Amino acid sequence: MVSGAAIRRNTRRTRLAMVCLICLFGVAAVFISAGWWHQRAEEQLANKAAETLAVQAEALSGILDKYRLLPPLLSREPSVTALFQPDAVNPQEAARRKAVEIAGMSGAKEVAFFHPDGRVLATASSLFSDNIDEQSRLLVAVQQGRLGRQTVSLDSEQRAYGFAFGIRDNNRLIGAIAVYVDFDPVEATWSLSDNPIFVTDRLGTVFLTNRPQWRLKPLSQLMTQSGAPGHYMVDGKILHSDLTRDLPLLDWQLHVLSDERPMRTAWWTGATIAALVSALLGGIALFMVQRREAHQLRMRRDRASALRLERLVRERTRALSDTNISLSREVDERRIAEEQLRLAQAELVQAAKLAALGQMSAALSHEFNQPLTAIRTYADNAVRFLEKGRSDSVTDNLTRINGLVERMAGLSRSLLSFSRKPGTTIKSVPLVPIIDEALMLARPGAKKAGVALNFKPVESPCAVFGGQIRLSQVFVNLINNGVDALAGREDGELSICIQPGTNETIVRVVDNGPGIPPDQKISIFEPFFTTKDVGSGIGIGLSIASSIVRDFGGSLEVEDGVDGGACFVVRLKSAQETKAAAE
Repeated sequence: MVSGAAIRRNTRRTRLAMVCLICLFGVAAVFISAGWWHQRAEEQLANKAAETLAVQAEALSGILDKYRLLPPLLSREPSVTALFQPDAVNPQEAARRKAVEIAGMSGAKEVAFFHPDGRVLATASSLFSDNIDEQSRLLVAVQQGRLGRQTVSLDSEQRAYGFAFGIRDNNRLIGAIAVYVDFDPVEATWSLSDNPIFVTDRLGTVFLTNRPQWRLKPLSQLMTQSGAPGHYMVDGKILHSDLTRDLPLLDWQLHVLSDERPMRTAWWTGATIAALVSALLGGIALFMVQRREAHQLRMRRDRASALRLERLVRERTRALSDTNISLSREVDERRIAEEQLRLAQAELVQAAKLAALGQMSAALSHEFNQPLTAIRTYADNAVRFLEKGRSDSVTDNLTRINGLVERMAGLSRSLLSFSRKPGTTIKSVPLVPIIDEALMLARPGAKKAGVALNFKPVESPCAVFGGQIRLSQVFVNLINNGVDALAGREDGELSICIQPGTNETIVRVVDNGPGIPPDQKISIFEPFFTTKDVGSGIGIGLSIASSIVRDFGGSLEVEDGVDGGACFVVRLKSAQETKAAAE
């Protein structure tokens, strides 16, 4: 078995090697993760900038296309041509009003009318009327029959893009109309973007931008190369991805720049995540090494403890073997004693039934003697009637004899059934016939004691779980106890009522006797407890009845009756619920 010092020494070596591997893995993971996050951020910024570039290029081209067709269409208007006719009345004022009207309806920054030689006829706001250079370039294209295009800017930062077209009468150039496009709405839209967006003309001057401080300044003064290709220093910030799109018809270039800070943030984020994951994995690995060491030490201690226990087990095995032999004998003796106890209990139940039969024997002998005396009398009368030839009277006597014999046979069958040893099978049995049989057995004793028995059977079928003979014994015991309690009373009365239910059926046996004192209700179902006189009973009837009802899954309780007597409540499980579920 390996010693504890060797286990600790091997664990220290493993821990040192693990720390070195964790450091190497962490450094590699930091650089790989940081590069991957930086690349993803760069791709996202490039995609966003490209999307912005495409959208703004289309928006700028759409605005210019809107105004590009305006001068050719207006040049064909009769009201515009009439401004340059020799017979025009006050043409300058009419041209000014027309220019104001066109500018207001189209949203143009400026509308101007020119003579063929370049003189200004009228303008809407006189913004660009003094810019002779731009006007001359526009008129050159007009004189050639083309649509003139020209970028126009002033020192006051007034900027526009002009479209000019000639006004002709019978193919003779009589004037020109120029429409100047306002770019302030475009720049206002660009200002919503975080990325710098600007347009440069063919000379590299920033013409349009969402950075007001860049307007009309050379691009070379604003942007300087910063280290890596594609990186520029603008206003002290490093920008990336100089995406550009040419606008050939305008001779412009549209630029979109991206801030490099998100890429640096992504690099540090990736590095931090990789470092944390590496630290976590390293901590888990070191924890597993430490746990393995603790496990090995614990296994060593457990092994030593197991060896000591083995010695103790060997020493005590012999004593345990001897003890097991003696316990086996004791178990066999107790099993035999339990079997004898069960047999004694069964014999006790049967003895209680026979004792009940003994108590009823005097009354039952009277029940048998009366029919026998009547039979003898009817038989003697029949002989005399035969001698006299009165056959109808003989038939009547024989019929009466037959009824009395049937009555005695029924009573005899009930006694035989009650005296048999009951089985242990629990099944669905009808309750009303069982109570009728118990009343048949107990009625002679009740008649002798002057007690009236009342029972009104329920009309609907009523079945419960139990055994027929054992349930009959329960009700015989309850009725006999009630008759004994009412003995000697002139108005003694015992009633039995059934209350059917879905889950349980309740049977109440109520008498109007003296009742049961409260201090005796707790002990009344205990074996050998009785309130009768000595020689009238041994006190096991109610105990046996309670045990039988419990075996059937029910209960036997005692309550105070309405008239002050005792009320025994028998609760039995109804069989209708199981039958309905089966169907």
